[in-house]
Amino acid sequence: MKVVPKLSLSEAASKVNSGDVILVGGFGMTGNPVHLLHALAETDTRELTYIGNNVGEPGLGGGRLLRNGQIKKAIGSFFTSNREAVDAAQAGEITVELLPQGSLAEAIRAGGAGIGGFYTPTSVGTPLAEGRETRLIEGVEMVYISAIKGDVALVRAWKADTSGNLLYRMTEGNFNHSAATAAKLVIAEVEEIVAVGEIDPNAVHTPGCFVDYLVEAKLTEEDLGSSASVSSSAKKVEESRLRIAREALSELCYGDVVNLGVGVPTLVADLITPGCGISIHSENGMLGLGPEPESGGAMDYPVNAGKVPITALPGSSYFDSSTSFGMIRGGHIDVAIMGGLQVDAEANLANWAVPGKPLLGVGGAMDLASGADRLIITMTHTDREGNSKVVPKGTLPLTARGAVNVLITELAKFRFVDGKMILVKILPGSSIEEIEAKTAADYSVALES
Repeated sequence: MKVVPKLSLSEAASKVNSGDVILVGGFGMTGNPVHLLHALAETDTRELTYIGNNVGEPGLGGGRLLRNGQIKKAIGSFFTSNREAVDAAQAGEITVELLPQGSLAEAIRAGGAGIGGFYTPTSVGTPLAEGRETRLIEGVEMVYISAIKGDVALVRAWKADTSGNLLYRMTEGNFNHSAATAAKLVIAEVEEIVAVGEIDPNAVHTPGCFVDYLVEAKLTEEDLGSSASVSSSAKKVEESRLRIAREALSELCYGDVVNLGVGVPTLVADLITPGCGISIHSENGMLGLGPEPESGGAMDYPVNAGKVPITALPGSSYFDSSTSFGMIRGGHIDVAIMGGLQVDAEANLANWAVPGKPLLGVGGAMDLASGADRLIITMTHTDREGNSKVVPKGTLPLTARGAVNVLITELAKFRFVDGKMILVKILPGSSIEEIEAKTAADYSVALES
């Protein structure tokens, strides 16, 4: 068996050259090679192309490289969680290429597998598909996405043996495995390096043939940013929001595999009991989510797609991001519940961007909207100015075309059946008159008992 050299952080950082394309593992700060990135921030390396789901948090992880002006271009799926990244993009200090999260994960996986690219239904008809080749495959319009490769991959694992075999912990796998396969040079930051044989071969997630160097660095709560404590969860539990969540729960069936978006959909998780027989999926690499712990953080628990620590139910499982989005695109997610900025009478959804704002954060919304068997949207009926968000024709950047099955607001529940929008329930505290006054879209009425 080969022996993978062990480097100091400064030695590892010196392996990255100005102008390199770097692939960086992590989802938020979970599974993020924060110590390697901070060591790189101490060098004179510049003009980097940074490829990862996000660029860390302000001054943390890739956020420190950003603050130093070391990044010239960022390719990823969600940059709006770092205000400094938004400011840098608006100021023209960095260029940004946005990809749906699943397309990003698959592009990196394809790069590591020697595949030139792939076609996906995700993002069809949206601004992110503009300028890309499209093709009709088995009656479904699809967008071509090129494979992604890097000069250097910086990844984080929980344990490695001296041959470079890597083992990830809980939701820390995310983009790390794919990134480790898709670069010319791979440096793995790990919590612990053990002797060959101490990791069960059945437990190896990334084989050592992919790894060139190892760095041992201990994780601290400070390294985890906003995921360090469950106290950072910003759940709002107003009765109107709970009413929407309860109605969304009523749409679920025993045995469903369900993905919950951020905002109101996260409240549904607190309403699900073991007897419901429902499994919750999180796109950052987990199936079988439980409720938030009463205390603690990402040192002790997995995190969900909202970067909030959660518990794992018996029978739960962890996997990397490319596997997670394969579940979504492959039709293995029964229901997705997500928020919305606008839903129109043609079942089109907009939930990720508004005109005049930089297009810097889409996450997994487009993948879920086009990939889940059923899509339930939960949102307020009007915006802050009182304008209807239920409109005849969408005016905001599209997330998915004709994808919405059920729309639930604090006033009403609508179904989309055979291209028609139907009011099926008046929620408590509302009236048919209020719904009519606040709904810009045309709809028919067929109330369910």
